[in-house]
Amino acid sequence: METGASSENNGYEVIKNGSWFIQFRNGYNPWMARYVYGLMFLLVNLLAWVVRDYGRGALTEMKKFKNCKDGLNCLGTEGVLRVSLGCFLFYFIMFLSTVATSKTHSSRDKWHSGWWFAKLLMWPGLIIFPFLLPSSIIDLYGIRLILTRSPKTSSLSCCCRVFLLIQLISIISFITWLNEFFLSQKDAERCHVHVMLLATIAYTLCILGVILMYIWYVPDPSCLLNIFFITWTLFLIQLMASISLHPKINAGFLTPSLMGLYVVFICWCAIRSEPVGEICNRNAESSSRTDWLTIISFVVALLAMVIATFSTGVDSQCFQFRKDENQEEDAIPYGYGFFHFVFATGAMYFAMLLIGWNIHHSMKRWTIDVGWTSTWVRIVNEWLAVCIYIWMLVAPMVLKNRQIT
Repeated sequence: METGASSENNGYEVIKNGSWFIQFRNGYNPWMARYVYGLMFLLVNLLAWVVRDYGRGALTEMKKFKNCKDGLNCLGTEGVLRVSLGCFLFYFIMFLSTVATSKTHSSRDKWHSGWWFAKLLMWPGLIIFPFLLPSSIIDLYGIRLILTRSPKTSSLSCCCRVFLLIQLISIISFITWLNEFFLSQKDAERCHVHVMLLATIAYTLCILGVILMYIWYVPDPSCLLNIFFITWTLFLIQLMASISLHPKINAGFLTPSLMGLYVVFICWCAIRSEPVGEICNRNAESSSRTDWLTIISFVVALLAMVIATFSTGVDSQCFQFRKDENQEEDAIPYGYGFFHFVFATGAMYFAMLLIGWNIHHSMKRWTIDVGWTSTWVRIVNEWLAVCIYIWMLVAPMVLKNRQIT
């Protein structure tokens, strides 16, 4: 028995340390499985977009579903919600069935990494299932599970809040890890030069981004809201740098510079999400026309969302309070349950991006995440990111002082 287990572990090591081709060729392993789940998530996103923008072509087929009412209730916004619900059900079932997995070669590990024939039947079945449900259930899913309170409000549900929070912590943890990686290198002096160069480039891009936002999105002094967004972002960059360089914290230049670049990007995305017709967002007027730039922007935004969901799902270690330096040989490479949970909440998140965080809001073709609700979601996301980063800096000092007293 021990010899068999040892040979299985050796086989896993060969797959793990091999190229991506080896990981794909040996299909019964968790490293290949995560890419398959990510691809499935991407295909569902594309399906939701097709249902929203080009669903009219399938109107005849939709009429076959009893609860679609001549097909109209299965297209547009409601169609996106139906696809999202099917995707959510698939990943939530996977979450429930893999959440307690801790060892490789267990039945749960084999279910996560294999049984693809069964999953290829279950996955489309669950995607189709919501199209058989009445509109009242779909509205309940959209209003109560994704949004809260009433159809007229756009308050985020717990699931969407959790997804955004997980994504923020994952990104901040990666930035912190990158800084620690450079500082731990043997050739410290050379790495210090690289860190300073990278930080300088990041701060230069931050300043350039702020200047361009003032030029593009503040064409008139009456654009007070955009002025506030951009100026406050500039203040947050300065605040993060000041706290990071405080003698008692001494977090260096790299992490605040990369965080500054991140919050500038979020601010830019937030202002770009402002509705078409606003005098302070002239670019929105041009982006409302379907051209190659609009299409490319849409594709990039969609891929970025899928990649962010995928990378966050794999990065379960940043949420462990106790990190084991010496992992057991048969330990799973990443948290399967956490991985599927992130994708389940991501299913709700992509639905909100495609319908502009409003189930009664019709989106134009090739647009994503447009509307005042989208703008404020991103702005609050930016502020929350800064708060989490600052807390990660000051928490060790605060908790240490509390223990001393």
